[in-house]
Amino acid sequence: LPVTLVDWVALISLIFPAAAAAAYKQWIPNTNFETASNWDKGRIPCASDAVHFEKNKIISVFVRSPHVLTDMYLPLNGELVLASGAGFAAFDGSWDPGCDSGAIVRFADAEHHAWFDPTLWQSVSPGGELEPSGQIFSVDEERVPCHYDDIIFQPETSFRVNVDSSQQVIHLRSISLMGQAFSSPEAWAEYLRGSSASLQFHGNGTLQVTGTGCPDKSGCVCGNTLDGHRICAALLEGSGRQCPALTCQSPLKPHGHCCGVCGVTISLDFTPDFDLQKYRDRLVQAFLSQPKYAGTQMAISKVHKAQTFLGFIPRSSTPLIQIVLIDDEVGAQSGTTAEQLATDIMEDIKQHGEALGISNGKMEVATGSTSNGQLGSHAVSRTTAGTVMGLLFIFLLLGGVFFLHRRGKLR
Repeated sequence: LPVTLVDWVALISLIFPAAAAAAYKQWIPNTNFETASNWDKGRIPCASDAVHFEKNKIISVFVRSPHVLTDMYLPLNGELVLASGAGFAAFDGSWDPGCDSGAIVRFADAEHHAWFDPTLWQSVSPGGELEPSGQIFSVDEERVPCHYDDIIFQPETSFRVNVDSSQQVIHLRSISLMGQAFSSPEAWAEYLRGSSASLQFHGNGTLQVTGTGCPDKSGCVCGNTLDGHRICAALLEGSGRQCPALTCQSPLKPHGHCCGVCGVTISLDFTPDFDLQKYRDRLVQAFLSQPKYAGTQMAISKVHKAQTFLGFIPRSSTPLIQIVLIDDEVGAQSGTTAEQLATDIMEDIKQHGEALGISNGKMEVATGSTSNGQLGSHAVSRTTAGTVMGLLFIFLLLGGVFFLHRRGKLR
């Protein structure tokens, strides 16, 4: 059964001891009557106004307080959710200070608010408070809800979300909306059968609550790769779908990120002893907390990265830990502080990697200097060897074909 948000947070803490490591993501837009940006005039309708909802638009609107209006046209399919004391009354023609326009005020279109738009989500604490940005960031695919995240729609808000997806089912740990939380498949399935769900969620995707957190202490892959193109299209919509220009000539492209970066990526192979949360805390406390790295940001998560045979033949994908480091340096110095931090991290792995559950680490560097785009020392030998072996394989293959052709074995 649904419970209140306060009870839900307490319950999650009891059921899942590792809840402190869970990610809570909160939806930003709303369709509230009292939100000025939801109206085409940029203000809340007043007494002499006529309110128009488009008749064919499906909408759920939360009304927090009483309103006096001259007229109101309602949609054919929608709902007004009234808070205690909220309601509507007809304007009696008396003077209303600041409201003498008598305009037609139309409710804005909420159909374009997409689930996979990273700009419409924010990271929050379990209680819904906005998390400080700090030095930890997420790659773009992880800015929208991942499979093991807890989702919060703010209490006393209405909303409408387009859940179009390349996945038939969008898995989530739990969902909280209208002050109630759903952390079991049965409770969520019952809510979806109600009248409000079809007004709040539309599109070809289906949200499914699992009630389970990530079972692996080494972390879990986010699971949004299939919708990466939707995430990037939404993120770059306002810039003409162009990534920002960078000073480094060969920017790095972190897995799950839409644009290149000047900085460093570190890829870690790990053993069953590796604990992602503990290692993230170690990096923050031992390195990011140092004054010289105050302008550096880090993203760390488990990803599935494609593997190749001989450096170019696709083979399979394998899980690894990806660390992305960027800094606030500009021009020729862009990425240089991140590179120094990466060097310190690699030295720490060399000394303590076995105890931390790290079997191997490799870094790639792209800075604003003349050596930009070059791979770190741990990657150069492997990449060069892979390239040489790949070319050797091609030459042997072509030589074999030519030999068989000359012998008349091939036409």
